[in-house]
Amino acid sequence: MQENYLAKWLNNELSKEELTAFEKTEEFASFQKLLEATRELKGPDFNVEEALRNINNQKTLPKSKVIRLYPMRKLMRVAAVIALLLTASYFYYSFLDKTITTQYAENTEILLPDSSAIVLNAESKISFSERNWNEKRNINLEGEAFFKVAKGKQFTVATKDGLVTVLGTQFNVENRADFFEVSCYEGLVSVLYKNQVTKLPAGTSFLVVNEKIIPADIQDETIPSWINKESSFKSIPLSFVLNEFQRQFNVSVETQNINGNQLFTGTFSNTNIDLALQSISVPSQIKYKLEGKKVLFYAQSNP
Repeated sequence: MQENYLAKWLNNELSKEELTAFEKTEEFASFQKLLEATRELKGPDFNVEEALRNINNQKTLPKSKVIRLYPMRKLMRVAAVIALLLTASYFYYSFLDKTITTQYAENTEILLPDSSAIVLNAESKISFSERNWNEKRNINLEGEAFFKVAKGKQFTVATKDGLVTVLGTQFNVENRADFFEVSCYEGLVSVLYKNQVTKLPAGTSFLVVNEKIIPADIQDETIPSWINKESSFKSIPLSFVLNEFQRQFNVSVETQNINGNQLFTGTFSNTNIDLALQSISVPSQIKYKLEGKKVLFYAQSNP
């Protein structure tokens, strides 16, 4: 990074080309986050003009040594902002949003400040603020997670498709592309979807596929199947099943002459890829080829 980029960026003096180069640096993301974190901070009042007059009153310099101070004002502003950013770094990293992400074929468990627990499925992300957690228990979710919520104030899970609200319960939320499902395993869950609220007692689900609400049967399980290293589906389009297979085994999936809208009911293992391939292909009446990290699913009539 050019040494003068930070100062010029803080003063909005970067050219378009310089700004583009600066935004590509590793440091830019950190500077941007710290700058955003300081917007709500208020520093003490400081009068630059008065401070300069006090300095001049304390020491009078010969005329030959007088230096114009106007250029220094810009440097002082830059220095003040940098100092504020450094001070805010503690605030940012200690109190603002905490983000946890899983990759393909990865699950992780998170313990929240109130002893609530989250199990995050593969290719998923949650973010939350630890500051005042016991007053505002809010989670942002992308992907899928199972929640065991301790008793307390309202607990919310926000997704791009809907808002889930509980007080203390166990439930699962999955929010993928064109797929949104909330399943209640204990207690009562409130789901807000397109300005309509649905109450889910234990053993019920709320399912939306391709923006269409689909009636969901009462579940017999006490936890979602993926917690036990299996993926289960009932009348779900095959394309979503193949996406989950890809997610659980970190492989690249391709299809040839396959109807992705055909409904699939069944379960596959999340730990044994050969068994999973059989569990998907046999009931769907399709074939597959596994080569390294690539899987091709194709119709039986294909050569």
